[in-house]
Amino acid sequence: MEPQPERGTDTITIASYVRLVGTNANLRRLWLAQIVSEIGDWFYTLAIYTLLLQLTGRASSVAIALMLQVLPQTLVGPTAGVVNDRLRRKHVMIAADLIRCAVVLSMLMVRSRSTVWLVYPLLLIETSMTAFFEPARSAVIPNITREGEVLVANTLSSATWSVNLLVGASIGGVVAAFFGREAVFILNALSFLLSASLIRGMEFAEPHAEAAAPLRARDLVDFSPIMEGIRYIRGHRALLPAVFAKAGELMVGPSWVIFTVMGAREFAWHGHGMNEAGGAMLGMSILLGGRGLGALVGPLISARWAGRSDHRLRLGILFGYLTIATGYCLLGMSHTVWMAAGCAMLAHAGGSTVWVFSTTLLQLHTEDRFRGRVFSADLSMACLSFAVTAYTCGRFLDFGASVRTVAVGTGVAMLIPATLLVLALRGMRSERASELS
Repeated sequence: MEPQPERGTDTITIASYVRLVGTNANLRRLWLAQIVSEIGDWFYTLAIYTLLLQLTGRASSVAIALMLQVLPQTLVGPTAGVVNDRLRRKHVMIAADLIRCAVVLSMLMVRSRSTVWLVYPLLLIETSMTAFFEPARSAVIPNITREGEVLVANTLSSATWSVNLLVGASIGGVVAAFFGREAVFILNALSFLLSASLIRGMEFAEPHAEAAAPLRARDLVDFSPIMEGIRYIRGHRALLPAVFAKAGELMVGPSWVIFTVMGAREFAWHGHGMNEAGGAMLGMSILLGGRGLGALVGPLISARWAGRSDHRLRLGILFGYLTIATGYCLLGMSHTVWMAAGCAMLAHAGGSTVWVFSTTLLQLHTEDRFRGRVFSADLSMACLSFAVTAYTCGRFLDFGASVRTVAVGTGVAMLIPATLLVLALRGMRSERASELS
């Protein structure tokens, strides 16, 4: 493959985000859809995890729930990639939103220990739809923005995700504590309806759908398009570090288990008139609020440094891994909920940088007709990593390991992807030098 020309390092400013949202109606609709659905999701996730911990008393129940939220995205990913490269991605997103609305409303049937089993199949269905929605959303960004706006759009999306986590987790804990989980489920269902309505109003060209053959039922189990996608990635070596970058975020799966257990057992909020379940949700809310604030700040700062330089985007992923390692090692030594929230902020500033930079590299270096499959592969590998590490974390906690020890172990484990990335970048540099000689 010919070496890619280096992009400029123009500084990205706050005005860049304002201008993009103000002048691009399609991106504005996609952005608003993200806001309403993700705030609803954070309300909902908080309620589900604390419900499971309360009714079962086992950390592994939270780990299993997380596995069911991410593992389907690995298993459904190949089919989702084919669908997103054959059909209009706008229609895929709308259908996924409507199905998720129905699933979340079904969570209202979970009211006791005898019905808690319903959570698991419902999560399986809901997150299978996420496996169709998220690659579609990532894949359409280059269709609705110019090349120079791609990093701006991705950083805006990451910052929005972070604010939504901060707002959703903070307010969600209060809403669930004082109004009950049923109110949380209803609000989340309504958010999916509003998201579908906003996406329906988007108007943009989708060249991949216009050129693709009609989708047939047997295409959903035909692995030849998937093999084409794998060959495409293997033939474009510059994509490899970015495709595997999210799977290297080994803290994402354990973070949900660690924050849930820490919030409930070590940092539960004890206020006047606050019951045990409410205190656990508010403790978890504070930790998630720190995570959200870090995820907001990280890409906003790092994007200004990286600009549009491919080299800096790859280097930023390495720095992100090292920041995650530092944050989780310090988290295990925290003695107050506010100190723990600060450590979560540091770690996830690095984590969101990895996410944004790897997504941007994939969007800039992938042809439109392969983009759905590449992003499905990206999400599938990441979700498999999240599921395995979450389950492992839950088992360690149920076997008697302290949550602080598990947090430190998670930080140390982040040195593995950091080392692998250093080796990959050295290999790319040597290959480029040999091509130029």
